[in-house]
Amino acid sequence: MRDRFAKPSGSVANTSMNYELTVAVRGQGLYDVTHKVAETVRNSGITDGLATVFIRHTSASLIIQENADPAVRADLQRWMNRLVPENDALYTHTAEGADDMPAHIKGALTAVSLSVPVLSGELGLGTWQAIYLWEHRHHRGERRLIVNVLG
Repeated sequence: MRDRFAKPSGSVANTSMNYELTVAVRGQGLYDVTHKVAETVRNSGITDGLATVFIRHTSASLIIQENADPAVRADLQRWMNRLVPENDALYTHTAEGADDMPAHIKGALTAVSLSVPVLSGELGLGTWQAIYLWEHRHHRGERRLIVNVLG
């Protein structure tokens, strides 16, 4: 198998743009943000480079995961809740509710940023991959993401 590399274009100057996205959440779960991020990348005008997505919160996270079978997301949610239960006697940070400290732990175990190649103006995700905001709290509200597109 041979590796394929694109030849550099005539310009070596890079452009970097930052965008903020707001995502409404209705409680714990995985929220597909792929379309919002892909639209941001397309609107940036950058054709080849790197998109980095960063979540501006400590009790939610980002993952790339399968988008075909919703059972994958449900299984991940159940597994994570079993791994990091609420109301554990070890927790001392409890002033914001029983779900707050577990949400911080879940965020620490996953990721606050992801990088995806930009190829011909599109996200370089695989066929069955999607970008998910993983909300670890029970509350409804909004989460903010920063998308940096570098090309």
